[in-house]
Amino acid sequence: MRIHSDEELAQLLDQPIFRSIGRVADAMHVDCYVVGGYVRDLFLERPSKDIDVVVVGSGIAVAEALKKELGKKAHLTVFRNFGTAQVKMGATEVEFVGARKESYSHDSRKPHVEDGTLEDDQNRRDFTINALAICLNEDCFGQLMDPFDGIYDLEDKLIRTPLDPDITFSDDPLRMMRCIRFATQLGFFIDEETFDALTRNAERIKIISAERIIEELNKIIASPIPSRGIVDLYRSGLLAYILPELTALDVVETRNGRKHKNNFYHTLEVLDNLAATSDNLWLRWSALLHDIGKPKSKRWDPLQGWTFHNHNYIGAKMIPTLFRRLKLPMDAKMRYVEKMVDLHMRPIVIADEEVTDSAVRRLLNDAGDDINDLMQLCEADITSKNQERKQRFLDNFAMVRERLRDLQERDYKRLLQPCIDGNEIMEMFQLKPSREVGILKQTLKDAVLDNRVPNEREPLMKLLMAKAQEMGITPA
Repeated sequence: MRIHSDEELAQLLDQPIFRSIGRVADAMHVDCYVVGGYVRDLFLERPSKDIDVVVVGSGIAVAEALKKELGKKAHLTVFRNFGTAQVKMGATEVEFVGARKESYSHDSRKPHVEDGTLEDDQNRRDFTINALAICLNEDCFGQLMDPFDGIYDLEDKLIRTPLDPDITFSDDPLRMMRCIRFATQLGFFIDEETFDALTRNAERIKIISAERIIEELNKIIASPIPSRGIVDLYRSGLLAYILPELTALDVVETRNGRKHKNNFYHTLEVLDNLAATSDNLWLRWSALLHDIGKPKSKRWDPLQGWTFHNHNYIGAKMIPTLFRRLKLPMDAKMRYVEKMVDLHMRPIVIADEEVTDSAVRRLLNDAGDDINDLMQLCEADITSKNQERKQRFLDNFAMVRERLRDLQERDYKRLLQPCIDGNEIMEMFQLKPSREVGILKQTLKDAVLDNRVPNEREPLMKLLMAKAQEMGITPA
């Protein structure tokens, strides 16, 4: 980043929207400032379209006056209950609020709000890098107001609270999530005193709604190196309240001189591996949760050592409860994560053995259109420090992908779904939906997936009749 002088800031803000806001404020004899994220991102040279303006007076009145000046090209929305207003023009949104000071009760993050000065407003900001303000009035246009040296924190890549961090986090515990989120998104570090306050106040996160927590957690997971944020959540004690299923992975047991790997840090490595190749938030969630079934499935076997049999199945069963608790969407996104967790071992098992056509067909049948995402997850899951073993897996995965491409090019849905379906079976044998129909359907499906018979009516009918006869079922 680069520290700009007031003259340079004036040039950077010499845009019609800022000049219009300044003119309106001058005409109303009130001071106004652009604050927060827009100013921070200006110094970091990051794009930002959302502009926050603090008015020492009525933010709504200035927004209404700006709407009049801009005319039909601007749209005004007023939120009187919150004392704020928004003016939108094209892709640019400007939020107006009156300068205020806040006080809190211990059991709520909703503040008691009073009118205040610019200094009061900066005092209530969460972090020094978000407390920067630049004047928009004509007589001080471009002048930086930085009472907490936030500009130097930006330069040092430091997240720090303007006032006592214990008070900041206790007043509004969501700021703890925001602290870690900003550090993760920006690649910054958390000031030592500020981090210590996170650990002291972690339990306060319990008064925050799951919806607000998950909004911040999703931003952490979507960041360039999400493990940084997950580690900070863990070290601060916040993760134990939010995702205890993850903290349960940080256990390494040793028996007879044999120990298993640390599944918590393995999970973070998988998440970062995946983040390097995919921006898909729900695939990243799948990576984060892919091993959550391991603590419940862990067993000691004198011959095999530590085992985690069926951890994928157990983990998949945990997903709906976890999503419901975190107020994550209980829809196709949840089912997608559930499926990824359930299937994440399948390609690894195939790649660890001979890559057979039958196994690849079954994998493609079960994964369907999500097969490429599943393969990405499984490739990210190869974290072995044994380079020879790691390369063998990756080479076999390349072979699996080649077989998958071949099936996909040949219309795998037609190839893998038997041309005789359940409805026809019930009609043929005058059966109602039942276990017997399921067995007959599965017989045909297994034969097609194993490529024992071509997916054609005549050979499938022959197989169906033979199986029905074996079960004592006769055609109607």
